[in-house]
Amino acid sequence: MSSVSSVSPADELSAPADFLSRMRHTTSHVLAQAMRELMPDAKMGIGPVIENGFYYDFDLPRPLTESDLSTLEARMKAIVKENLPLAKFVEPRDVARKRCEESGQLYKVRLIDDLPDEAEISFYQQGDFIDLCKGPHIESTGRIGAFKLMSIAGAYWRGKSENEQLTRVYGIAFQKQSHLDEYLNKLDEARKRDHRVIGKALKLFHIDDQVGQGMVLWTPAGAAIRQELQTFIGHELRKQGYHQVFTPHIGKLELYKTSGHFPYYADSQYPPVVDREFLKGLSDEGSTCGDLSNKLASGDVEGYLLKPMNCPHHIKIYASERRSYRDLPLRLAEFGTVYRWEQSGELNGMTRVRSFTQDDAHLFVTEDQVPAEVQGCLSLVRTIFDTLGMKDFRVRVGLRDPDSAKYVGDPANWDKAEKACRDAVASLGVPFSEEPGEAAFYGPKIDFVVKDVIGREWQLGTVQVDYNLPIRFELEYIGSDSQPHRPVMIHRAPFGSMERFVGVLIEHFAGAFPTWLSPEQVRFLPIADRHIPYCEEIKTRLVEAGVRATVDARSEKTGKKVAEAQVEKVAYMIIVGDRDIEAGNVAVRHRDKGDLGPRPVEQFITDLLEEIAERRLAPVSK
Repeated sequence: MSSVSSVSPADELSAPADFLSRMRHTTSHVLAQAMRELMPDAKMGIGPVIENGFYYDFDLPRPLTESDLSTLEARMKAIVKENLPLAKFVEPRDVARKRCEESGQLYKVRLIDDLPDEAEISFYQQGDFIDLCKGPHIESTGRIGAFKLMSIAGAYWRGKSENEQLTRVYGIAFQKQSHLDEYLNKLDEARKRDHRVIGKALKLFHIDDQVGQGMVLWTPAGAAIRQELQTFIGHELRKQGYHQVFTPHIGKLELYKTSGHFPYYADSQYPPVVDREFLKGLSDEGSTCGDLSNKLASGDVEGYLLKPMNCPHHIKIYASERRSYRDLPLRLAEFGTVYRWEQSGELNGMTRVRSFTQDDAHLFVTEDQVPAEVQGCLSLVRTIFDTLGMKDFRVRVGLRDPDSAKYVGDPANWDKAEKACRDAVASLGVPFSEEPGEAAFYGPKIDFVVKDVIGREWQLGTVQVDYNLPIRFELEYIGSDSQPHRPVMIHRAPFGSMERFVGVLIEHFAGAFPTWLSPEQVRFLPIADRHIPYCEEIKTRLVEAGVRATVDARSEKTGKKVAEAQVEKVAYMIIVGDRDIEAGNVAVRHRDKGDLGPRPVEQFITDLLEEIAERRLAPVSK
């Protein structure tokens, strides 16, 4: 061994956040040690720290079972109890490589071979267990807090499908048992709120293999939620002077080559649809399938593309007529459906899909209008979050990476756009971070990251400032000096996508939407058949006023009807019997607040319509 060192406990006291990361890394080594004791022939891959825990990849002589996890976890606890010190030592490349070869750790040999010549090659040892690792770690296994092995998954070596498939074991680790318990409780709550489970139970959406994975079918109940959100945002857009537009789901490939969406994002788009005449010409020339494949990859074809973005279409609407500075800002809005090719393993219900509708808008503005218009976009996002009770959020400013070739345009324009984003975000008075490398290829962006009721983060609304696409499309307006000038574009989507937003809302409200969003707002429950006409009469009045109301006329006991309505998250249950009809009342029950007692019909209708019109998050008990 060339040199040996141990980890100082003083470091742990000075940097608790860093200690947690090092502790999780050390826990992954304890897992590897336990695995080698359980299966001496196990070959080790990598074992990094991830959010809330760690994983380790193994090439194993047999598949793992759930009972193996229990065995591994028990052995890990014994290793922690042994309080084994961790010591780092460094070896020359040839010595280190030989060590890994002789111990049969061929994946470690590959890691060494991938390291640059000048890299330090270090190992960490705890007891008799040694692992190639650059660290850092905590002082000893005894300082590990609470941990739990969570799951088993398959993973390709180095993430490439052409490589060997390994077994990945995931675990979580925290400094205290109470923190681990809290996290497990959150996971349990997340499972209860899973939008895929709730969405199926409440019949909000459907995904069908024959339609295609990642393609959401909005059922009547889910469509009611989406329509309410669109009506809500549409009202706000009219107040801000937006114009509604509609554009096709497909466009000529040349359009997206001009915008830069092709080939910049070719890997996340559907392949071009080749023009029939162009395809026939290739066939007549004797071109092979390989020739066509190469042309598709390069975009050297005549054809069309399922639109990955709405902005090129809106640009063409802007360019369809001569514009003056008096016309600006021009705000074009569309609920436009776009198409992205996501890997099948990344698809997730409504939150990660291949076809989604953006509440998209593009603002064409003069340069001096940029700050005020960005502020207007941000205020729109705040209105949405406030209305839906999403008060815990942060803001992320995505900036360009000056060393990346991904970004297009004049650096001076990028500087102006980034300054506009920074200044606008600073005025919000909420936490924000700047993240180089996270900008769109044409401009910086402001993303809103919402934390839901159980602490998970979701990226939803976005605002982007773009000096580049107007240049690529040679957009102009005539200024007050009678000379042509270049407009600036602002891209914004407060919801992000309707699919993801509704998926997040399902989990945020656990399916119990506020009355204005509930797919079924009122359900009448007549006690006997003779009460049905009275219920139908009131229901008709509500439906004519725009309320989503039904009558449960089945010959079932009232208690059963109430229980079913509760499970189906109906906002209000109206129970009607003889006394109610005689008094001109209805017995009101709310899904969350329980029995609210009898109310005159007129009062109930007035209160209900006010609650819906004001988009309250909860009813007022009276």
